[in-house]
Amino acid sequence: MELYNGRPENTKDRLPREVRTYDFLDSLGIEYKRTDHEPANTMEACNEIDAVLGVLICKNLFLCNRKKTNFYLLMMPGDKKFKTKELSSQINSARLSFADPEDMLKYLDIEPGAVSIMGLMNDKDHVVQLLIDEDVLEGEYLGCHPCVCTSSLKIRTSDVIETFLLATGHEYKTVHLVGED
Repeated sequence: MELYNGRPENTKDRLPREVRTYDFLDSLGIEYKRTDHEPANTMEACNEIDAVLGVLICKNLFLCNRKKTNFYLLMMPGDKKFKTKELSSQINSARLSFADPEDMLKYLDIEPGAVSIMGLMNDKDHVVQLLIDEDVLEGEYLGCHPCVCTSSLKIRTSDVIETFLLATGHEYKTVHLVGED
């Protein structure tokens, strides 16, 4: 894996959702580094990507309530364990579960394995509420997918919070996850 500045030179063989991500970031003047890779199906593969980017990739979970009336995108450090009870009490939403892949595609234009904050640019109706663990906000950079699982980006956290989210019209709620047994 190599580290590149910005978008790929040739986007002919890239999925439209990935190219739209680069177009959107570029239109906002957000600088980013990129690495291309095979889908990361193991923690070892994730650790290799993290090492190339020099950042801890966020764990991104797409969640919903039981009635599927509220959808959430949770960003948390990849090394924390997720406990629904811990999050449910902070957002006043009982019975959280993982949302269906169909809803992920419908609202974020993302498929399983590629969940990312970048998908919020596709949520024009603001159906998805963004939740960010406080530890993610402390990092200078964050790692995420450009809406596909075969590339990863390194972006300044401040650019995501102050520029990207503002452009998408999304706000976020800070949550505190302990993630211990």
